[in-house]
Amino acid sequence: MSATPVQEKELLGRMVASRQLSSLDAAVLAKKPLQSEEEILRWLAAEYGLTYTTLEDVEPDRQLLSLFPARILLKEELLPLQRVNGHVEVATSRLFATQGLDALKTLTGLNLKPVLASTEAIQREIKKRLGVGADTIGTLDEEKGIQVIDENAEGNNLDDGAEDEASIIRFVNQVLKDAIELRASDVHLEPFEDEFRIRYRIDGELQEVPVPAQLKRFQPAIVSRVKILSHLNIAEKRLPQDGRIKVRIADADVDIRVSIIPMLHGEAVVMRLLRQNSTLRGLGQIGLGPREYEHFKKVLGMPHGIILVTGPTGSGKTSTLYTALNEINDSVRKIITVEDPVEYQLKGVNQIQVNEKSGLTFARGLRSILRHDPDVILIGEIRDQETAQIAVQASLTGHLVFSTLHTNDAPGALTRLVDMGVEPYLVASSLEAVLAQRLVRVLCPHCKQPDNSPTAMQFKLKLGMAADQLLYKAVGCRECRNTGFFGRCAIFEWMDTDEEIRQLILRSASTDQIRAAARKGGMRTLAEDGWRMVATGVTTVEEVLSVTTAKEVETTTTTQVTESAASIAVAR
Repeated sequence: MSATPVQEKELLGRMVASRQLSSLDAAVLAKKPLQSEEEILRWLAAEYGLTYTTLEDVEPDRQLLSLFPARILLKEELLPLQRVNGHVEVATSRLFATQGLDALKTLTGLNLKPVLASTEAIQREIKKRLGVGADTIGTLDEEKGIQVIDENAEGNNLDDGAEDEASIIRFVNQVLKDAIELRASDVHLEPFEDEFRIRYRIDGELQEVPVPAQLKRFQPAIVSRVKILSHLNIAEKRLPQDGRIKVRIADADVDIRVSIIPMLHGEAVVMRLLRQNSTLRGLGQIGLGPREYEHFKKVLGMPHGIILVTGPTGSGKTSTLYTALNEINDSVRKIITVEDPVEYQLKGVNQIQVNEKSGLTFARGLRSILRHDPDVILIGEIRDQETAQIAVQASLTGHLVFSTLHTNDAPGALTRLVDMGVEPYLVASSLEAVLAQRLVRVLCPHCKQPDNSPTAMQFKLKLGMAADQLLYKAVGCRECRNTGFFGRCAIFEWMDTDEEIRQLILRSASTDQIRAAARKGGMRTLAEDGWRMVATGVTTVEEVLSVTTAKEVETTTTTQVTESAASIAVAR
């Protein structure tokens, strides 16, 4: 879509100010239709007999790159590409800002030739070649932008009070900023004998981040900086420590849970990023199938009972529960939550942050809120017998209780509660439903392609899908960082505790027996719900297999998969 005249004028003004354009060239371009920086650079390349490149198919020579000072490359946004006929091609987006090229010529004595590329492409490739934070490790870059929120003091900036270690401070800033922008859920700082590795967990998969070669030298200082931000003891290097950082970037609050553990070659750091200002979707938008959606809506209208959401850490359980709370949040109900940490802030909901150090545990918070006359209670997680007992008692005294539990599937939640020490008759009389869920990666819409391989055909035959049913495969492009996936969605397994299942609980039946009874009652396994997503082109067969068990896959039936695909097609 073409830019408006005002946008064209602003872009030209910025390029003249940054010396990318001369005033004469800007005057000429002002009379032409304008779309983007790329169009301007292509015009300049044609006008001055230069080459324009997107840098997507260009592999910069690493040995050549090492001849140039990183400080100048980063400051002037220059990227040496290759030697051609006695000169070195250097990518730039600032054709008329010659001071950077002049400095490189003086320092290296090489003959340089500019090649035009967009600013975004150059910045992306520089980060890939030199590593994240190279500008802060090698220079004292003045860029700021993340603010730490100390709940015990006034808001302060990450750079305050540590001018002597400005590059380390800004490096940690840059790592956190990049992780947040890349939608990472975790940041791993891992010490090894000859390197200090940084990895981001994006869409459930760990991805290594390129870092400057000299980063290992700064390992102790980087870990100490994280400790300072987390209010931990920087002198303690022999014992594990846990802390918390709260940062604000681009008006968004991010709560960071920090875990530091001594390893063989130093202290390893894992930081979990929890975005507090995330927008909640409606119950009909989280990907539930028609059956699961109807049953979930039904239990939300119950006056009392326990509804559990189960799954591994990071599978979206809390997000699902908050979506449910948002559905029933009105002026006639009092809703109180006890959480660690509070991941979403809901208007009209009373939320309690667990604080183990001060003695405010889940159990103690629960005992207190029962005297606040709640209608609905959300317990962040049932971790022990005491919390489980109080949750059961709350449900039996007329409260609707939501909580999460770590189990592999929905039937396993029943036996898990009994194992915790809750009497079977209490579980049978209080538990209304269990929702198990997993997250699978969503295929990148920009690069996914139909999968016509023999394996895909065999899969369709096995599950009774139509021969012309399209299945898709991951490819990889710049938009998805060459992973083939962008974002994640949930697959679900809904189990109602009907009369037959209640009798099985009273008889202390096994998980397999409860699962068999639930299947008779219409429960669809996680794998079967996953095939629904495969049939509609949302994800791949491999993704579903990676998060489900062999037992779930083996119990899949042709009829159920075909019905699943048909139901989601109708829903869409």
